[in-house]
Amino acid sequence: MRKSKPKKRLVLPDPVFNDQTVSKFVNHLMYDGKKNASYEIFYKALDIVKAKIANEENSPLEIWKKSLDNITPQVEVKSRRVGGATFQVPTEIRPDRKESVSMKNLIAYARKRSGKSMAEKLAAEIVDAYNEQGGAFKRKEDMHRMAEANRAFAHFRF
Repeated sequence: MRKSKPKKRLVLPDPVFNDQTVSKFVNHLMYDGKKNASYEIFYKALDIVKAKIANEENSPLEIWKKSLDNITPQVEVKSRRVGGATFQVPTEIRPDRKESVSMKNLIAYARKRSGKSMAEKLAAEIVDAYNEQGGAFKRKEDMHRMAEANRAFAHFRF
């Protein structure tokens, strides 16, 4: 490679839970540099989750982390051209990309939902992911199914 790899940026932990993953999630949630608005949406969503799953002994943050784990894909398919034909080659996902993909899927499917505010939609998607259902969980299942179907082309891995 001609260029050197760019340095990884340090993400500061969030003010309430002092957690880096929350900051990364809020950065994915943010539009037009409105970080305060995304923090408000996220914390409001966790309050709604706490109200929805009142009998659970876990904290809302633990519920959110468990729901992220439930929608984190292990493998994905990448297109690879071999002699004029394009194959969908299943490859394992790097840990940092796993985290990023799961966060983006959760946010994307929360935005697609019907509901009043983004906080309510995000809370509903978090609860669904925690219960292993909803759009983001279905997306993970689809990714795994595609990789399983194309397992015959795994020898083309790059």
